[in-house]
Amino acid sequence: MSEQHIPVMLKQCIDMLDIHPTKTYVDATFGRGGHSKAILEQLTTGQLIVIDQDLAAIEAAQMLQAQYPNLIIVHDNYSNLKNILNDLNIECVAGILVDCGVSSVQLDEGERGFSYRFDAHLDMRMNQTQKLSAYEVVNTYTPSQLLHILYTYGEEKHAKMIVRGIMKAREIKPIETTFQLVDTIKASLPNKILKQVGHPAKQTFQAIRIEVNQELKHLEVFLTQATSSLCSQGTLVTLTFHSLEDRLVKQHFKTLATPPKTNKRLPSLDYSLDYSLKTSKAVIADEMELETNPRSKSAKLRAIQKL
Repeated sequence: MSEQHIPVMLKQCIDMLDIHPTKTYVDATFGRGGHSKAILEQLTTGQLIVIDQDLAAIEAAQMLQAQYPNLIIVHDNYSNLKNILNDLNIECVAGILVDCGVSSVQLDEGERGFSYRFDAHLDMRMNQTQKLSAYEVVNTYTPSQLLHILYTYGEEKHAKMIVRGIMKAREIKPIETTFQLVDTIKASLPNKILKQVGHPAKQTFQAIRIEVNQELKHLEVFLTQATSSLCSQGTLVTLTFHSLEDRLVKQHFKTLATPPKTNKRLPSLDYSLDYSLKTSKAVIADEMELETNPRSKSAKLRAIQKL
């Protein structure tokens, strides 16, 4: 595991899970194991199932397994949670943690092509065994497809200009690297936009990454499977890092833990809920963590409990 990797909002996550030493838990996105290790330290006869689609994360988990034999490692996408638990003959779990989106380690591994800060082949695959990469998205998607993902996944206000620039560059030669894409984006925008705060390629890179990994679709499937996989009094804890993820989580939790609206003129009916919010609003990092772990700046923690 990387010594530089600092798990986001570690104490808050562990506190929300309220770990019982003999029960079973899931870390649905192992990453580099910071959250998992903290869970394992509190278990005795209990076990932890860790899931990740990134082969580098699986290798890191295998190193941790030597110290913790009650660690079960699964190389898969977390949207397959139900099948994973079925294969392990586990009906329900006491707690689930998910740290959404791309990890800081993946961003810092320049050769993976996630970041506009490093020059690398356009890749962005969290699962290195899948076929679709950022190269195919940038060089084969139609203008309407590119516009859709930049608007929807990147919330990029200047999507039309950027897509026109990409199409123009593609007519000359394929856009093969992250820096070539950055240069194309910069060449597509006027100086007054380039002078604004923030990197001009940030939203485009986010949009392409989400498309490559189908992040929002997988998250939506996972949330349904995760909440239904909890035992009574079990908790799902989510960490999200942009508004699109947080919106999905917030809406899913609200649907489960809020009684439906009724006509006040009609007799009221008793309505029992199966879930309760453990966080009435998103929890954010405190000032101390923000100083030591800049990645936590955009993090939002939400938790829901099965009754």
